[in-house]
Amino acid sequence: MTTTTEGRRRRSVGAVHRRRQAVVAWLFALPFVAVFSVFMLGPLLASFGMSFSDLTIRDIKTPFAVNFVGLDNFAQVFQDELFRKALVNTFFFVVVGIPLTMALGLALAVALNSGIEKFRSVFRVGFYTPVVTSIVAVAVVWRFILQDSGLVNTVLGWVGINGPDWLNDSTWAMPSIIVMAAWRNMGTLMIIFLAGLQAIPRDVYEAAEVDGAGSWRRFRSMTVPLMRPTLLLGAVLLSVGFLQVFEEPFVMTKGGPVNSTLTISYYVYNQFGYGNYAFASAAAYVLFALIAALAAVQFRLLRSKED
Repeated sequence: MTTTTEGRRRRSVGAVHRRRQAVVAWLFALPFVAVFSVFMLGPLLASFGMSFSDLTIRDIKTPFAVNFVGLDNFAQVFQDELFRKALVNTFFFVVVGIPLTMALGLALAVALNSGIEKFRSVFRVGFYTPVVTSIVAVAVVWRFILQDSGLVNTVLGWVGINGPDWLNDSTWAMPSIIVMAAWRNMGTLMIIFLAGLQAIPRDVYEAAEVDGAGSWRRFRSMTVPLMRPTLLLGAVLLSVGFLQVFEEPFVMTKGGPVNSTLTISYYVYNQFGYGNYAFASAAAYVLFALIAALAAVQFRLLRSKED
């Protein structure tokens, strides 16, 4: 009887102690929860409700007097030819930009992990510097580099090639922005992939080398499979950023020429500027659905085979 009573008392004391810890933890988290609720969760829920209404700039003084329109805004989004153009542009940016950036990031990581011994830290800092540099500053510099009389065309002229006006040519404007985005983001993937490479045991490579596997065979059959979780992380992070691409076309091309660099984020920005708040919210949630769908596909393709 004494043992049972003592056990109950200890469990009661433990429960009180856990409740106190929970209260203290929530008190520490309260400032973040409050800020997140006011500036993130609140606007998020408001925009979601707004996407099912007909709210425009004319209704801003009476936001609760608007009409419920259901899925009409979403239907109109896909019926808008300009949105479909932005969707195609964004899809092209993602399909070309993600593999290019990941390939560059992985190549740099492999080189730093095994091929470059001296000044390794200097190379890491050099390739990562564009990531921490203001995107507006980077875009402005690249805009001057790619203009008709810029550095790229000057160098091409030395070998007798007459380069196009990259950012004012509807054929070359989006590829130019993709190259700039890949150059800017490959540093992030380089750091992530380098961490993944350094986590692979060296004896695995040594055993494969003893068996006669060459460098390419070891990379294809060992490095890539063992790097699947790291590749997945890099792909998801890059996808979220690339699907929301906005600053690059905004600064470099203003969405032109002929809307050839208009992206979904830029389209949403324009619709908010026009005062079509409900319509813009619907377009933003279409973008959210695309991000979620692409992330799901990437998890399906790149997840570890043991999962």
